[in-house]
Amino acid sequence: MRIAVFFFSFFLFLGIIKIEKSDKMEWIENLSQEEFEAFAKKHPQASFYQTIYWGKLKMENGWKMHLVGVKEKEKLIAASLILEKKTPIKKSMFYAPRGFLLDYNNIKLLTFFTEEVKKYIKKKNGIFLKIDPYVLYQERDLEGNIVEGGKNNKEAVSNLKKLGYRHFGFNLMQETMQPRWVFITPTKGRSVEDVMKEMDPKTRQILRKNERNKIKVREIGKDELELFKDIMQHTGDRRDFIDRPLSYYQNMYKHLHDVGILKILVAELETEELIKEYEEEIRKQKEEKEERAKKYEQAKDKMNEKKYIQKQEACEKEIERLTKRKEHIVSLQKEHGKKITLGGILFLIYGNEVLSLVGGSYKEFMEFQSAYTVHFEGMKYAIEHQYERYNFCGITGVFDEKNPLYGLYSFKRDFGGQVVEYIGEFDLVVNKPFFLLYKIAFKAYKTLKNIKNKTQKKDR
Repeated sequence: MRIAVFFFSFFLFLGIIKIEKSDKMEWIENLSQEEFEAFAKKHPQASFYQTIYWGKLKMENGWKMHLVGVKEKEKLIAASLILEKKTPIKKSMFYAPRGFLLDYNNIKLLTFFTEEVKKYIKKKNGIFLKIDPYVLYQERDLEGNIVEGGKNNKEAVSNLKKLGYRHFGFNLMQETMQPRWVFITPTKGRSVEDVMKEMDPKTRQILRKNERNKIKVREIGKDELELFKDIMQHTGDRRDFIDRPLSYYQNMYKHLHDVGILKILVAELETEELIKEYEEEIRKQKEEKEERAKKYEQAKDKMNEKKYIQKQEACEKEIERLTKRKEHIVSLQKEHGKKITLGGILFLIYGNEVLSLVGGSYKEFMEFQSAYTVHFEGMKYAIEHQYERYNFCGITGVFDEKNPLYGLYSFKRDFGGQVVEYIGEFDLVVNKPFFLLYKIAFKAYKTLKNIKNKTQKKDR
């Protein structure tokens, strides 16, 4: 027996015999930032919300960052950034923005993760954990109709409910922390021409018109963040919402720009170039009119007089139109300068997508419809860098023209793509008595905040 043990140990030492490690899952409470980020970026549900950079940004606003995960055979198979915020009732609420990075249809893994994260939060004096997974609920088309035989993750919803997660519901409006409904345009493996073919003709027309009108897009730097804040402030005043303070955009830039996640693009009207363009068009129209008049005088009997008059009148109307447009741009130039900022969008680029997070434009320059051009620049970036999709972000799930937010959807729909419906928001309650108390306190907080916002709007 001793001889057998000796040879077994000897061969084990030489590597001839190997013992397979247990496939038992292991809960990790303190993943390194490097390990988490390497896993998160390649995950199918990758989102900029599930990054250490977003965690660091939220830490600026009083949140605490936790990086947890599950390993099997020393390989990371699930992970999550979880944010913690102390509440006025001296306990913490936890939030995994855009959910855990795991397969929600794998009930074994989901059960283990849930049990462990529940113990972890309880240990941290937590009340509940909120998640809003970046997981499709059911596949929909351009018009928001369910695709027959399409993909769905109804099993994931069922699994979460079985494990005690409280579902907020399949809301149609924008009541949740992150939008449950978004609009996306697939971009991977496609050309700019491919994408343009699927656009509504009106959208293509506006994009070409903006190009003729010398509207150009550029990325702004850290020293120009006040410019973007001004755009958003004007937009908030017009659309009746309270914008974030300048410090919020500054912190976003600090944590997300240098790692390649954040880009802010603005559209500008080059007035000098456009005036010259109009002058050149007017000159051509006048030359064409004079040339036609000479030919008519030299060959009266050979030219159809009615057709000649119609062409001359059309030419005169075009000269008049171009002159009016030129005078309008000249007046804008006198008031606002040779380069006029029209609007801008803040983009977040991560994982599989380019996402348009927030944006706006100045009311006095709405005629130029610059949002079309800035969105198109974002789409072109997604195409050129082979991202899977361009995400226009939030819409509602009510596809009826009577819906007051229908325009938000129809604008995005005209670029071509599809409606995406996510599975929604869930709460995992750890402490029921304090959860009820928290809900009462949060409701009171929201009421007071709404009153404060309305007062601020009246004072402006």
